[in-house]
This record gives sequence, structure tokens and C-alpha cells, in this order.
Amino acid sequence: MGINPQEAIKKLRALMDRVDQPMKKSFQNVHQGFITETLERFLKAREYDVAKAHKMLVDCLKWRVENEIDNVLRKPILPADVYRAVRDSQLVGLSGYSKEGLPVFAIGVGLSALDKATVNDYVQSHIQINEYRDRVILPSASKKYGRPITTCVKILDMTGLKLSALGHTKLLTILSTIDDLNYPERTTAYYIVNAPYVFSSCWKVIKPLLHERTRKKVQVLPGCGKEELLKIMDYTSLPHFCKRESSLSSRSSARQGGNNCYSLDHLFHQQLYNYIKQQSLINEPVEPIRKGSFQVNLQVPASKSKGTAKTIETELRKYGNRLSDTLIELEIM
Repeated sequence: MGINPQEAIKKLRALMDRVDQPMKKSFQNVHQGFITETLERFLKAREYDVAKAHKMLVDCLKWRVENEIDNVLRKPILPADVYRAVRDSQLVGLSGYSKEGLPVFAIGVGLSALDKATVNDYVQSHIQINEYRDRVILPSASKKYGRPITTCVKILDMTGLKLSALGHTKLLTILSTIDDLNYPERTTAYYIVNAPYVFSSCWKVIKPLLHERTRKKVQVLPGCGKEELLKIMDYTSLPHFCKRESSLSSRSSARQGGNNCYSLDHLFHQQLYNYIKQQSLINEPVEPIRKGSFQVNLQVPASKSKGTAKTIETELRKYGNRLSDTLIELEIM
């Protein structure tokens, strides 16, 4: 018997009408007026099993309420030098929009050091960008193009990728788990570009951390991916690292200012920073927000971490004793 998507959406919507008020309020921030599209995202994530989709969505709303996710855009990362350190070591930006109006996010996987701030700082930054995308970027795109736009495209730049990046697997597992459980089906495609020879080993480690539905969206493009990406977006929306014929350091473009979507001078980061700053002034708390005060309770399944650690060790040993220091530094629990 086939699944009727419309009937599944109807049943899930009826179930969501029964949740308590705090969760209903948080759900408004999740759907932003696009209730049907939001319910469909969670149903897709659970293969249109209404009971499982309902549990997933309720768990998501509980997580949001318990961790005050609805207020995360009112909590700037402080002090300012910590925020700059996060931005300099967690490279992400909005380079433009696809021909269909989908936001194009660029992520500098290879050159993201992820070692200049705490795990909580990186998690807060990741969630803030997710929430800004969902509450500001996507609704604005929907209004501009006159139709619901509820997903984005991501381009992952592997320039500078080294095996030592596997030492960040624990943090990456946390971030991917946050996305899988609380922001499902937000990305239509992941394009990997500028992949060096070590990418295959890193991919063997990262691939098991991703849900099957996510893995199916991943495409590895040749070189900087420019030719393929121009089929779905205009040249002006290409990230700076896709406008070169050769795989050069994305960090070498840092001085390009507004042309580098990772830069704090880029329009996206200027708007994000100013938005959070303005939101923080609304109903300003009596006590100032302290550095390190934002924490998210989220546990990565032990079985996933143990399996990841074994895969890392296997891949590193292929490269001999010269990588023994990297192996020792790994802290996958």
C-alpha cells in the first residue's frame, strides 16, 4: 500500500495541534508560516512514517525549548575577539542564490581550523547561522521569488584539507547530529570541490556519520566545480574559491574583503552580526550575557563515536608512522 503524502501531512498536523504552548511557540520559529513544507520535511526524514515524524518533531521542539534555541539570535558570542576567532576558524558564508532562488552556502572544510574557541562557541555559531537562515534568509527569498523556498545548496571547499582534520571529528559529529535531528531536509545538495588526494581517507571517516538521505545528496565535482555549478547558479553567486581554475588557498583570498564570503566584511556576515546585535538589545536582560553561558545538551551515540574512532585509526595507519602524532591527538570518546 503506497504512502499518501497529503494524508500523512494532514495526520501530522492534527498531532501537532495537541502539543503544549511552549512547543507551539517554538514551532512558529521553525515553520515561519510554511507549515505544510515544514511537516513534509520531517516526514521525508522519517520516510513518511507519521508516528516517527511526530516523535522527531516533538523531540526537536523539546530540544529547542530546553536549550532556549528561540533566543539564540539574541545571544551574541562574546567578547568580540572570540567571535572573530570563531569566524576566522569556522569558515562559512552565503555566496548568493541558485537560479531557482535557493541560498548558496559556502563552507571551507579544509581550512577551518576549529581550534581558536571552545566547542560551545562553535556549536552556538553553527546554530545561529541555521536559525538566521531559517528565520531571515529563507523567508526573505520566499518573498522575493513569490513561492516557498525552504531549502538551500551547500558547496564544501576541501582546499587545504589534511588528515589532521580528523581530530575534529567529535565536533563535526555534534554539528551533523544537530542538523540531522533538528534541521532535517534543509539542504537539497552538497557539492564538494577542490578535493585533494587525502579526501578519500577523510570521506571514509565522515561518511558513516551522515544519514543515508544526506549521503545521497553529496556530489564530488572535478576541480573547483565551476563548470558544473554554473548550470545551477550565475557566476556572481559562485563562492570565491570556485572562480579560480586551480585549487588555491581560500585563505589567500581573505584580503578580498566583500568578495570573500567567509570575511567579516562580506554583506552576509555584516547583516548577521548586526541582526544579532539588534536582537540582543530587545528586552535586554538585567545581567549581561557572559562568555560560555550558552550550552546545548546533546549527546552523540557512543556506538557512532566508537565506530568512527576505529575507522580513523585504520585510515591514518595507511600513511605510516609520520602521522603517529595525529593519531595520538584524536579524542574520539
